Amino acid sequence: MTKEAMASLAEKDPEFYKFLKENDPEALEFDENAEFSEIDELSGSEAEGEEPKKKKQKKDPKAAAADEDNGSELTQKMIAKWKAQIEETKSLRAARQVVIAFRCAAHLNEDDDEKPQRYTINNPDAFNDILVLALKHIPEVLQHHVPVKESAAGKTYVNTDTKKFKILSQLVKNYAASIIHLLGTLSDEPTLKLTISALEPLLPYLLSFRKLLKVLIRTVVAFWSQSASTEATRITAFLVARRLMVISDKGVRETVLKAVYQGLVQGCRLTNVNTVAGINIMKNSAAELWGLDQALGYTTAFGFIRQLAIHLRNSIVNNKNNAFRNVYNWQYVHSLDFWSCVLAEHCSPLKEAEAGKESQLKLLIYPLVQVTLGAMRLIPTALYFPLRFQLVRSLLRLSRATDTYIPLASILLEVLNSAEMKKPPKSSTLKPLDFATAYKAPKSYLRTRVYQDGLGEQVIELFSEYFVLWSRNIAFPEFSLPVVVALKRWLKDSRKKSSGNKNGKIGAQLALLVQKIEANAKFIEDKRNRVEFAPNNRSQVEAFLRDFEWEKTPLGAFVVGQRKLRAEKRKMMEEARKEDERKRKEEEEEERLGKQEDEEDDSEEEDHDDLAEDDDEEEEEEEGSDEEEEESDDE
Repeated sequence: MTKEAMASLAEKDPEFYKFLKENDPEALEFDENAEFSEIDELSGSEAEGEEPKKKKQKKDPKAAAADEDNGSELTQKMIAKWKAQIEETKSLRAARQVVIAFRCAAHLNEDDDEKPQRYTINNPDAFNDILVLALKHIPEVLQHHVPVKESAAGKTYVNTDTKKFKILSQLVKNYAASIIHLLGTLSDEPTLKLTISALEPLLPYLLSFRKLLKVLIRTVVAFWSQSASTEATRITAFLVARRLMVISDKGVRETVLKAVYQGLVQGCRLTNVNTVAGINIMKNSAAELWGLDQALGYTTAFGFIRQLAIHLRNSIVNNKNNAFRNVYNWQYVHSLDFWSCVLAEHCSPLKEAEAGKESQLKLLIYPLVQVTLGAMRLIPTALYFPLRFQLVRSLLRLSRATDTYIPLASILLEVLNSAEMKKPPKSSTLKPLDFATAYKAPKSYLRTRVYQDGLGEQVIELFSEYFVLWSRNIAFPEFSLPVVVALKRWLKDSRKKSSGNKNGKIGAQLALLVQKIEANAKFIEDKRNRVEFAPNNRSQVEAFLRDFEWEKTPLGAFVVGQRKLRAEKRKMMEEARKEDERKRKEEEEEERLGKQEDEEDDSEEEDHDDLAEDDDEEEEEEEGSDEEEEESDDE
């Protein structure tokens, strides 16, 4: 009997319970792990080469306890015995004991009076051994007895109709639940990685247990999206989620996609120089999942992009009480950037050529671009120019990958023609603003030379990246002419004596960019003067200079050089930042040690004062005793 059944019998029929206790006490013996009872039966019958019996025979409790090594403390000798049995015969009985011990290890140091643990673990080596044995060998036992199969269509599945699977299902659920619980207690990086990776071979067996599967998905996504997780942990957790996307049905896939997107949004709430690399890993890895099932990927992506559009519309219509903050935050910016990563990954001509058809996600390019352009112009002030640059980079990635023309010149010209760039700046000792990790400039940066120089550099860089996308296009001269005229007008106005702003550094860089754009336009004109087809021949127009490397165009060579210079500059800034961080930690450590020494000195002084007080008290007591002796002598 189980413990619950025995307690229920004592309440409902106390007389019969008393009769059993007096005449047949063995009938009241209960097994705290009754869910595993059929495994012993199956394991024993396999060892004897017989069919498993329908009903388990009554067994002497003492013999059962001795047979199961039901000791109070888990030892390495017991673990070694189970390991040998599993390696030699894939014994289910040994696997049962390992899972029970593994569950005890996962719930170590947790007191539960209702369900006392079978084993106590006092030896750290035994704890480590049972973890390694369970994580590495239990999947092998499951694969041996209930193998994972692959259908003709490439789908992975497990035959859940067999009696073995029904008997092992409880073991699988307990094993998976123990792993999930253990993950919440681990901090050691190698053990954490091993534990997460142990979930991957277990996934085909868990497809039938939807409630447990949802908990597993949330747990894995949490490790993938945590800023505290290392790169190796993130990748290991992502591989588990990706494997589940491949082998599962539509319902589970949708759950995975929604959980991953939610984890991404929560994980990018805090964006700084230390977390931006991890956020980029999340965006690049998650983008792959939306291409595994493009029909489902389109449905979920459309819903999330529509949600972003609703936030933008509400901020425009109800522009009160800082409603724009629902759009101007890191989560919204990273969401737009993530969807540009998804579409750039799966809507490129190369991917479509490999698939042999147009991507279903391509229909989302237009709504995403419209939402992004609307978010840029929601608050068109200099305070949020960094956010504008972040979103321009997202659209440049999308345009480059999908060969889609997106008008961005006017967005950048608005920055040049703003009051921030026209009015004379004031001197400042502020450090240059890191535009890669900022969507809003601090107010102290406004109207300063350092901020104006940073804006100018960003505009010039983005203009060059924008024009180089079309540096081989047959219409480049006409395409670039309006922007060149606007840039020359800005340069002319900035050189006037009446102009308050005479920033020679920005002017020189912008003049060089204009020169390269004009040289590229002349290069295209020379090339197209030699063609023999008319403008209405669309196939020939699109094939113009297609095989010509963009790096060899005048503008392309300029952009390649600028990218190298910026990469070197970023490297130097990163090294300087790490050096400052190291010095800061050393100063904090020195300060901490200094405080500790001061506290020790104070405690020594207090001890010294206490000793001095004790000495004074002793002297006073001695003097008092001497006086008392003298008085007694006089008497």
